[in-house]
Amino acid sequence: MNKQVIEFGGEAVGVVVPDAGRMKFVAVKYHVWDLDSRYFRSADEARSAVRQLVAAQSGKSAVLRSADTSALYAVA
Repeated sequence: MNKQVIEFGGEAVGVVVPDAGRMKFVAVKYHVWDLDSRYFRSADEARSAVRQLVAAQSGKSAVLRSADTSALYAVA
């Protein structure tokens, strides 16, 4: 397990770092602060939590952008 940057919409919003066999989320953007210091089984699980949190904050499905900037819709 290595630390990994967690991005949302092409922007780094946090990092997960190994801690006691799990991944600890460290928020670097205010809109994901609610996830700060939470533990996840994997970086993918943390990414999913970020998508769900942002979708809940906006009251609708989150829109993600891939590398080619085409829209991908993630339903929380």
